[in-house]
Amino acid sequence: MPAPPQDAFAYALSSNQAWAGYKGHQNPDFFPKLASGQSPAILWLGCSDSRCPETTILGLQPGDVFVHRNIANIVSPTDINTSAVIEYAVVHLKVKHVVLCGHTACGGAAAALGDGRVGGVLDYWLTPLKALRNAHKEELAAITDDKRRAVRIAELNVEAGVNVLMANAVIQDAIAERGLQVHGTLFDIGSGRIRDLGFGTGKTGQNGVPGTNSNAGDVVRGKHAMLVFRTEGAGMQAR
Repeated sequence: MPAPPQDAFAYALSSNQAWAGYKGHQNPDFFPKLASGQSPAILWLGCSDSRCPETTILGLQPGDVFVHRNIANIVSPTDINTSAVIEYAVVHLKVKHVVLCGHTACGGAAAALGDGRVGGVLDYWLTPLKALRNAHKEELAAITDDKRRAVRIAELNVEAGVNVLMANAVIQDAIAERGLQVHGTLFDIGSGRIRDLGFGTGKTGQNGVPGTNSNAGDVVRGKHAMLVFRTEGAGMQAR
């Protein structure tokens, strides 16, 4: 008789013990250094989807990324939760980059494109996406492939979110005073790649807004790789 499957939470705790042991053996100073404080270079605003774990897909380490995630990575100017995260990250942690990242195969995008209701608070939360659908009705209707249509509304959602970020007073001050950079991106779950959509302060995309990027670029160093932000785009370099 096969053994019953292990409880997911029990397995997660066991896996944590193994991970902590491995990291501590690999670098004895790793956890004491983490415990001494944080100075992340990136604020990541993303979706709660379990397939989009920011630190993992960026190839970085704990302490490298300050994070806020919600359903469909919606940035609302009236959401005090998101606003508090932005203010703390920009004013107090002084991050160098704010990255808003949508993704392919997004359930929120699919729900916004449908005519039915999800139910409960989710319908209220997805209202901005529904509004985007209505505002771009003709463009979206012309896309016959369902997956491509979902990708397009995800891109439009990132653009709308970046517009909200660029109107945020805290972010505006940081851009003017110390060159904070804002990026709009899309994570392709099928390939594992992040695509810079060109929204925000950079000049990387067709729809980019001229900003303060420099050719030298900023570097976020992880244990096994480093993420380099430049005017012409961001890239990962293995170490």
